[in-house]
Amino acid sequence: MTDSIVLRRPDDWHLHLRDGAMLAAVAPFSAGFGRAIIMPNLVPPVVTGAQAAAYRDRIRAALPESAAFRPQMTLYLTDTTEPDDVVAAHRDGIIAAVKLYPAGATTNSASGVTDVDRVRPVLEAMAEAGIPLCVHGEVTDPAVDIFDREAVFIDRVLDPLRRRTPGLRVVMEHITTAEGVAYARAGGRDLGATITTHHLVINRNAILAGGIRPHYYCLPVAKRETHRLALREAATSGEARFFLGTDSAPHPDSAKLQPCGCAGCFTAPNTMSILAQVFDDDGALDRLEAFASLNGAAFYGVAPNEDRIRLTRRETPADYPTSIAAGDEVVTVFDPGFPLYWHLEDA
Repeated sequence: MTDSIVLRRPDDWHLHLRDGAMLAAVAPFSAGFGRAIIMPNLVPPVVTGAQAAAYRDRIRAALPESAAFRPQMTLYLTDTTEPDDVVAAHRDGIIAAVKLYPAGATTNSASGVTDVDRVRPVLEAMAEAGIPLCVHGEVTDPAVDIFDREAVFIDRVLDPLRRRTPGLRVVMEHITTAEGVAYARAGGRDLGATITTHHLVINRNAILAGGIRPHYYCLPVAKRETHRLALREAATSGEARFFLGTDSAPHPDSAKLQPCGCAGCFTAPNTMSILAQVFDDDGALDRLEAFASLNGAAFYGVAPNEDRIRLTRRETPADYPTSIAAGDEVVTVFDPGFPLYWHLEDA
């Protein structure tokens, strides 16, 4: 039985840090990662290179002085995004990718893309410049069941988009279905897929069975157990196309615990302990480094982090907070539903 593993410092290829008091509260919990792709869905959204640079400065100011964390900024794709601004922001090292939200798909996505054809000039410029497109893969058609929106998006939007824009590098973010896993596997070298911590742990019963549990409600929503098992198999496979994107998404309890509450799970504090337990349970600890530290860096064309972390299994569970303060608000930390015996340490 392995009681300790050393990994290259992991990266988080999908992270929400918010802004203001929330940013100050949550940023330190992600500071142990080497890099993170930062989501641009603020209010108002981050739509220009200048706005991304300013947001990056605010993030850096919120980090502990000792943190080596490097925020990787993104631009929020809209119907009026200018191709030249995107290319310039990437050329100047301000952004690492562009984010496509279908309008109305998730939190703060009202300014998202209403029709992919409207942004085709941007996508073509991105393909030529080698800029990755991060995709929230759900349709917003009210006639489509919420549990089917990812699979329908692949057929209606993603596959036609990729066929019409050869060479465009695409990340299917936070996949939640067996169909997402299968499409990622068949998509070739220009397609990657992130998997969240919480989707490896919960299925839709966690949200609905025995009473509604708002802190497990996220978008894309957790699906059937068969889909969760498909995600576990993909994440623990070691395949280069799958990598960690926590989608850690803090919301104050005052916004979560409402008749129409916000979607998102705040997993930043305990992600690595949860992942170690998942990979341990599935006999795949030797492949955790690939998922958390190597595959994403390779897809984005950057070197893996040189420094290391250590995860040690102890007899007593790790002591993570159940909630944190963010200004005058409280944010609940994701509870995986089992004790976390893997403790995170510096190597």
